[in-house]
Amino acid sequence: MPQPRSNRDRLTLAAIALFLANGYEETTVDDIADAAGVARRTFFRHFRTKEDAVFPDHDGCLARVREHLDQADASADPFAVTSRAAHLVLDLYAQDPATAAQRYQLTRQVESLREREITTTSRYQRVFADYLHRCDAGKGEDDRLRLDVTAAAVVAAHNHILRKWIREGGSDDIHARLDAALGSVEATLRAWPTESAPHTDELLVLVARPGTPTWRLVREIQAVEGRR
Repeated sequence: MPQPRSNRDRLTLAAIALFLANGYEETTVDDIADAAGVARRTFFRHFRTKEDAVFPDHDGCLARVREHLDQADASADPFAVTSRAAHLVLDLYAQDPATAAQRYQLTRQVESLREREITTTSRYQRVFADYLHRCDAGKGEDDRLRLDVTAAAVVAAHNHILRKWIREGGSDDIHARLDAALGSVEATLRAWPTESAPHTDELLVLVARPGTPTWRLVREIQAVEGRR
């Protein structure tokens, strides 16, 4: 296990160990601070509650995810950009598999921690969905549904791969696993059904700059078809 590099790390490791050994309800903030070798006030510099101490720095990660999405090249495939954001979240766990495994065990035992995990997951899903909606501004209701499903599918793939990796010992490349899973998600979403356009003998001509990404061409064609 990597050596903790900060008071926050020590507090997190101490909290998880004590919760598993003595019980979540039975462990106090003072117990955690003592086990980490820091003062009580140091605990509250990093966490508001003992529940917060269990989880990695999701606030910081959400900020990095938002920055990644906000700074993404407008010509980049939105699904690829969102996939990379999912890898940023995965890094929180992949860097310390042993702690990730203990955290997983703990959240399966304590309902309040499991609910906190679900709430955190929904925050990432909302950020992903907001980005995808910005990329497809002005689209129809069916497209908005597709984008919400896409955000949910990326999060579901991330969580599925993470949990399976933890249960299997966390010894191989989890990022490669996620890439494979997201590839399957993308292939499924590409087949999202669209309303069939009525038969016509009209010729559709699309003018685009050289190098325009294929996904953008497809969306332009779909937009034109939707207005016919």
